[in-house]
Amino acid sequence: MITLDLDYAQKAYQKALDEPVLDKLVKAHKELENGTGKGNDFLGWLDLPTNMDSQITALNDAASKINAQSDYLLVIGIGGSYLGAKAAIEALSPYFGKKDGVEVLFAGHHISGEYMSDLEAYLSDKRFSINVISKSGTTTEPSIAFRRFRKLLEKQVGKTDAKTRIYATTDESKGALRTLSDKEGFTSFVIPDDVGGRYSVLSPVGLLPIAAAGIDIKAMLEGAKKANTELGEKTVTNPAYQYVMTRNALYDEGKKIEIFVHYEPKLHFLGEWWKQLFGESEGKQNLGLFPSSAGFTTDLHSLGQYIQDGERHLFETVLNIESPKKDLTIETDAENLDKLNYLTGKNVEEVNKKAMQGTLLAHHDGNAPSIVINIEKMDAEAFGYLVFFYELSCALSGYLLGVNPFDQPGVEAYKSNMFALLEKPGFEKETKAIKARFDSKKTR
Repeated sequence: MITLDLDYAQKAYQKALDEPVLDKLVKAHKELENGTGKGNDFLGWLDLPTNMDSQITALNDAASKINAQSDYLLVIGIGGSYLGAKAAIEALSPYFGKKDGVEVLFAGHHISGEYMSDLEAYLSDKRFSINVISKSGTTTEPSIAFRRFRKLLEKQVGKTDAKTRIYATTDESKGALRTLSDKEGFTSFVIPDDVGGRYSVLSPVGLLPIAAAGIDIKAMLEGAKKANTELGEKTVTNPAYQYVMTRNALYDEGKKIEIFVHYEPKLHFLGEWWKQLFGESEGKQNLGLFPSSAGFTTDLHSLGQYIQDGERHLFETVLNIESPKKDLTIETDAENLDKLNYLTGKNVEEVNKKAMQGTLLAHHDGNAPSIVINIEKMDAEAFGYLVFFYELSCALSGYLLGVNPFDQPGVEAYKSNMFALLEKPGFEKETKAIKARFDSKKTR
């Protein structure tokens, strides 16, 4: 389902072939499969495509109930608790007009009082349900949002009916949200203990809102199963191996930034999900590529100059959807004031593909290499395949880099400072210390 075009990064790929990188990849892959590598307590994502089969009926039943109750589903979560679902829904839904399921909105993925206020006003006269996603139930951003929108829902339909419209995705046995869910009788789904947030899109974390949006989650899991089988081959023809080998060779050459590039606007949030996956997984011990993203041709009119002529510390990974769902033919115009009649009879997608080919060649000539990942089409099965491809590639790449691709210790630093500044109970010592630092700064 996936093939790689390495013509625009051939030098780096050949270098990887000439070095014993394949042996290291095979070793890393075996460590993943045997659970002997770093972070081996967070390998549950490998089995999600199969393990979720038993939950498809319950997830689809909940999605049907949400659609019967509501016109909107408010998903409350942050990081991996929202990006995967957002990416899938954006990639697989029509740009405009009626969708096959409820309209899915998101909250709790930042701290913006203005956003929450506007969203509250928008939902005040609308039928909506809530899917709150949090392992602990105490993560600041979603907790603030859930407290607010739960009260709005209760104000609209009463506390008793509100309980039937709240769906909790949380820990199986512990945490504040599990306690509340059991107490109030919310319909709930479990976040597996051995699955980290950024690897959780194929768990109930992503599957419930995706199903509520009218997307075929069974097909999505089938795609991931297919990827699990096909990408299990420990040979240089494995597309995941080719991707990991080439991007790591480019990193060793001094390319420090990887830009995820797409030519279809609805893939924007797939890029956002990809950035979290690789950024949180590899950015440790002062190592790792910086993950960025761009949507072409739009960003060629802003970032294109830098990519072509700026500092030579970047490369691109281009996701190419070979066959779009829809297209248009360019018609002739009698006056031809825009000088476009030379395109008469061509499809818009053909123009898009020529723009891609021209850009690949120009950036290659400018020493900005590109790895092209080709996928035939974008549907639920393909999306599931692509998710597993990136997850496996990320895990293998992290092992090749020498880091634990399943933890995120650096994320806690800002939280500790924030809690100290907000004078959270239990942070008295940190509050005193950080206030002293700020006071010292002011007196300089």
